[in-house]
Amino acid sequence: LSYLMRNTRGIRRFGSAAIDLAWVASGKFDGFWEYSLKPWDVAAGSFIVKQAGGMVSDFSGGENYLHGREILCGNPPIFEKLLEVVRKFF
Repeated sequence: LSYLMRNTRGIRRFGSAAIDLAWVASGKFDGFWEYSLKPWDVAAGSFIVKQAGGMVSDFSGGENYLHGREILCGNPPIFEKLLEVVRKFF
């Protein structure tokens, strides 16, 4: 978090993964990552992000975000960089 706070324009969190994912899908947020989540926290939001053209993965870049308890998503221009940063710390 401290790395991203120093190297981005800001970090925001509303306390609901569903809302954060919807904001990524709408373009209000560029990316989102979280861990210790349940499938019901991310199932609908991850689908919406994908339908909007965003990218979704677990922290290793795989597809186990629904049951793997970790999710990372973002718009295509920043997704790989965000994944690279998260991999350094998790």
